[in-house]
Amino acid sequence: MPAGKRLARALMTAGCIAAGAAVVAEPSEKERAGINRPEAAQQLPPLRVEVLDGRRFRDIESGTVYRLHGVDTCAPGQVARLGRQPWPCGTVATAWLVAATLNRWLSCATVREEAGEQLARCASASHPDLAAAMVRDGIAVSLPATGIDPEIRAYAAAEREARKAYRGLWASTFQMPWEFRAGRPDPDRVARQERPR
Repeated sequence: MPAGKRLARALMTAGCIAAGAAVVAEPSEKERAGINRPEAAQQLPPLRVEVLDGRRFRDIESGTVYRLHGVDTCAPGQVARLGRQPWPCGTVATAWLVAATLNRWLSCATVREEAGEQLARCASASHPDLAAAMVRDGIAVSLPATGIDPEIRAYAAAEREARKAYRGLWASTFQMPWEFRAGRPDPDRVARQERPR
């Protein structure tokens, strides 16, 4: 069969399928009640950001604060030790995020709001998933599963790979960031509470 006839037949078949799909009626309100419709993550327009620490940044236009979902990094002021040499892992995490976001547009999908911040998964042209890249480089650690969030398997696998290669934090002795933060006041939350209204 000549190529022109094959193309015409394929287009006609596709048109029939599309027309048949258009005839399918929308489910009634009663039928919709039994259908699971997961809430899609809210996709935001691209944004430019100001980095606050190794896992959080602020949209420079709206002032909205975003925190990377599924990972944690050393807190500001936190130190790791490579042998007997201390190094500022919190500062290194912040510097990594600055280098990854400076003069770049970010696209973020909000998972939910938590403590006045948008918990989100974000990407740039050079990093399809910022959090995954941080974990792969040994700059961030994957968060364990909680009652609210399951473990993100891709992050856990990237962490195993970074550990095996002794990348970043995994070449050093360090305290897990959530344990380091436990019992320490969050300076940003304290500042927000002390602001005059």
